[in-house]
Amino acid sequence: MGHGARARRKTVPCVSIKGRVFVVRRILGVYMRGWRRSAAIAIAGASALALALTGCTPQVSVPIDVPAQAEGSLPEETVTQLQDAVTSAMTATGATGAIVGVWAPWSGSWVAGLGAQGPDGGEVTTDMAFRAADVTRAMTCDVLYQVAEDGIVGLDDSVTDWVSGLPGYEQITLRQLCDGTSGLGSYSAALQRSWFRTPDRVWNPRELMAYGVASPRANDPGAAFADSDTGYVVLGLALERATGESMSALLNEHVADPLDLEATSLPGGAASAPSPGASLRGYWSQQNGDGVWNCTDPTDFTVASASFGGADSGAVTTITDLGRYAQALAVGTLTPEGSDRFAAPVPVGAEEPTWFTAAGGAYQAGSLVGQFGAAPGYITAAFADPATGMSVAVVLNNSGATSRAGAWLAWELAAIASKAPAAEGQTAPEAGLPWTPEQQRESLNANAICAPPEG
Repeated sequence: MGHGARARRKTVPCVSIKGRVFVVRRILGVYMRGWRRSAAIAIAGASALALALTGCTPQVSVPIDVPAQAEGSLPEETVTQLQDAVTSAMTATGATGAIVGVWAPWSGSWVAGLGAQGPDGGEVTTDMAFRAADVTRAMTCDVLYQVAEDGIVGLDDSVTDWVSGLPGYEQITLRQLCDGTSGLGSYSAALQRSWFRTPDRVWNPRELMAYGVASPRANDPGAAFADSDTGYVVLGLALERATGESMSALLNEHVADPLDLEATSLPGGAASAPSPGASLRGYWSQQNGDGVWNCTDPTDFTVASASFGGADSGAVTTITDLGRYAQALAVGTLTPEGSDRFAAPVPVGAEEPTWFTAAGGAYQAGSLVGQFGAAPGYITAAFADPATGMSVAVVLNNSGATSRAGAWLAWELAAIASKAPAAEGQTAPEAGLPWTPEQQRESLNANAICAPPEG
């Protein structure tokens, strides 16, 4: 079955919009806007009870509006180029293994596990779970926009309406937290050494928030984009307070279940591997006192607590789920109809190319929409083209290199796949990308932490 045409679970639908259940909750949510914090938990609980009393079963799967996936593999020549790109990226980042998926609806697909589980070997298979890293941010924003559509929160509500302990931050809105324009600093730099020593520690999101708030502000609220893990953790706190549900439950309800992502979830705080089943092992190379990277014996961080990332980067997934999610994100499957979520993208940075912008918890790179980043042990990226349906998902199992490495690899693979010839009866798209595979390879190699021995 093609990537864009996965079988759906059949259920008896209640009243729904784009496959999401509203029933009594949507009506009660309108009143909640006036009652604010004091009524939030009570009404969320009442709506759940009302839904149960209706005796109907929610329609949990929604279609993704992309062209049907051509059956079969991508052409051999294209696969050879894709494989070469991945192995080159593994060398540059010190990754022993990688899992990738490339779906070109007009041509075919390629899903593969490359390399080994670790320095001592072990097969890498395509069903292995891994940490989704910053792709979690887009999922958290999916929840925000759906909860806002329900009337439970307003996109332009002040964060202080929903999260206590933030005096002086009244100008920051929930929308800005999602867009990355809140100006909040990041907590990860201040806590990285502590996390490295105790990867199994369970972090309270309010503690992470405190470190982020104590960090220098990147800019004034709404002034510009700035990468901030704190913003998404705070957004998660706001959504939990507004709905009375945990972020784990919210991601299941609003993202994983509607898209039939059976291997995607936000784990609890207990330290664990990405999955109780098959997991890709994750490593983190470090520099010694002389600045030399340990590329031969990196530290294993497969087992860790997802609480350090939470609503920012704590989700786990598999490569097929990740590729499917990228398509859904790109075409707005989970975004309410008429939403302005991606209407006003902002530059990622003054020195970045004009084709690279951010909005709604996602990046737009040329015609591609997606996310990328790193969680301890893994570098991940997922992008899709909303017009052609082309989707690319990657994970490298060493987070020592810059998190941008995942994006560079995904963009290199996308540039290769975009030129794949059409399968019989299909038509290749004319649109291209504003970069070449060679340019993305150069960016990766210029930031390599590991390299093959000379000679």
